[in-house]
Amino acid sequence: MPASSASRKTRQGTQAVLRFGRLAAMGAVTALILIAGVWASWGTAQHVLLTKGRERGTVEVTRCDEGMCRGPYTPVSEGSKARESVEIEDSVAVAEGRTYAVVLKPSSGEAVRSGAGGMLYAWVPLSGALLLASVVVAGGLRRTRAAWVMAVSGIVLLTAAFVAV
Repeated sequence: MPASSASRKTRQGTQAVLRFGRLAAMGAVTALILIAGVWASWGTAQHVLLTKGRERGTVEVTRCDEGMCRGPYTPVSEGSKARESVEIEDSVAVAEGRTYAVVLKPSSGEAVRSGAGGMLYAWVPLSGALLLASVVVAGGLRRTRAAWVMAVSGIVLLTAAFVAV
């Protein structure tokens, strides 16, 4: 009997180590996905969220080609100056002939949509990361409630961005 008991303890120890390894690996994958989502979103979101000291105004889109739209910039904030043409990324959120509230990126002629629509649109990569990470959390970590919370958060953020834009 002692050999059987020792074998059982070894098996249980091995299973515990494997379970911990799975949790650590899936936790690291989840963290990496979420960090990548925040990183991808922050490149645009920082200009929309932290507008103090930045040039704000409006751009009337007159021409779109090769992934960028262009138009004259009319300043709204103090210290901002009018420009003949600034660029804004051509996406589903931008249409030729419309006017958008924008924030200019420092030291460039590139504009980013501001306001609620621009803020929600900037966080779309994070919503995708939440959806992807929810699958890892449900399958790898076996935390279904947390996975549902992440998935619903991603869907709500994505839907809000779609509606606002």
